[in-house]
Amino acid sequence: MGSDFLSDAELEVPLIGLEVVDDISPAGPPGFLRLRRRRLVALYPDGSVSPEFTYDEVDRRAIDAVIIAAHFEQRGQPWVYLRSALRPPLFFRDPSRSPVPERGTGALWELPAGLIEPGEQSESGVFEAARREFEEEIGFTLPTSRFAALGPPTLPAPGFIAERHFFVSVAVDPGERREPSLDGSALERFGRVIALPLAQGLALCESGRIEDAKTELGLRRLADVMARSHA
Repeated sequence: MGSDFLSDAELEVPLIGLEVVDDISPAGPPGFLRLRRRRLVALYPDGSVSPEFTYDEVDRRAIDAVIIAAHFEQRGQPWVYLRSALRPPLFFRDPSRSPVPERGTGALWELPAGLIEPGEQSESGVFEAARREFEEEIGFTLPTSRFAALGPPTLPAPGFIAERHFFVSVAVDPGERREPSLDGSALERFGRVIALPLAQGLALCESGRIEDAKTELGLRRLADVMARSHA
């Protein structure tokens, strides 16, 4: 590290606590997502307490997700698999609320990904989730031992959901791919699977054609790992 880097002590964040005054979450059976609404007070390091405030967050049964960067070599360069996805919040997004023009189709190219189910909340469970989701979305049947962690987990939207993203990579043989089994979701029908050069995927991120943040991060992490391995 350079001498200008901050020390661990300088990187410590203020320890501010929260206390629940009341849970006023809406009653009724939850759907895929559920709204958690609480009245809170903040407990500051100097012993003072904030006025009450209301804070909303989103929760779900399976809170974390795994993102899979699958790669193979073709014509001397790495290629990766992407899958199309229709995202209803984007489909129904009001373009008049955007500061710049939008395509507004709700469709994205993404790295394959899926939820880490209850019972898979362990390091080995992350790879089991990756194995299952990769077969359902791309069509490879592989043992968990083929998957490797691709950097630390990240928090994609900590302002309203406590979800963590776990990134993994896997080297594949394109000849082993079969039709994906899918998971029965209406949104997975007519989805397309493509393979493209990793360099093109990164270029599509830079141009804005790939808008999904987890996909860009996964592609960039994969490129970094490959660059280090060939250094």
